[in-house]
Amino acid sequence: MTSTDSAAQKAPAKDPWDLPDVSGLVVGVLGGTGPQGKGLAYRLAKAGQRVIVGSRAAERAEAAAAELGHGVEGADNAETARRSDVVIVAVPWDGHGETLQSLRGELAGKLVVDCVNPLGFDKKGAYALKPEEGSAAEQAAALLPDSRVTAAFHHLSAVLLQDPEIAEIDTDVMVLGEARTDVETVQALAGRIPGMRGIFAGRLRNAHQVESLVANIISVNRRYKAHAGLRVTDV
Repeated sequence: MTSTDSAAQKAPAKDPWDLPDVSGLVVGVLGGTGPQGKGLAYRLAKAGQRVIVGSRAAERAEAAAAELGHGVEGADNAETARRSDVVIVAVPWDGHGETLQSLRGELAGKLVVDCVNPLGFDKKGAYALKPEEGSAAEQAAALLPDSRVTAAFHHLSAVLLQDPEIAEIDTDVMVLGEARTDVETVQALAGRIPGMRGIFAGRLRNAHQVESLVANIISVNRRYKAHAGLRVTDV
């Protein structure tokens, strides 16, 4: 055994809560005029992040940005993707694949955070759909081979996110991805929002059950007239 081998064995494990400084990153939100996207944009901008909301129509995005304040800018989806370091995908599931396919070039080299939940609804309530690729996040990874795709922000209440009277969002954010550095960046972004923590929850192959859990949360909310979130204990 060489001295180099010995030093490597004795190196302390990285503290999982030692997360990067993400305050200088520009965050784009595709679907930023919808309830979830607008809520995330509001919370991140209020925390001091530079945020651009995107929409298919620049005028709609600009109107949403003006409503949100806190320095939020508005642009069409392509411009939002080009100008951002991190891009959150918060579009409706039925437009997910088409939107990402159209932005493949603009999203190349970007850190993409997919928060889309493939759900169906019938008289029994919400239920999970399973995309051919396995999950919305895996579909994003298949459509965006030149991007670094992660999954996060699935279980957040759009009502709470958009309510200016609520100072903290009491919840954890499950973050999935293939590269530790990318996952930690998203964890750190979640942690910018008061009350939130970003928690590593596995690789993208585990995204389906995280996305589908939203159907259960919807059932909880309907029964208890609540805006439920999640907390991971003992970490």
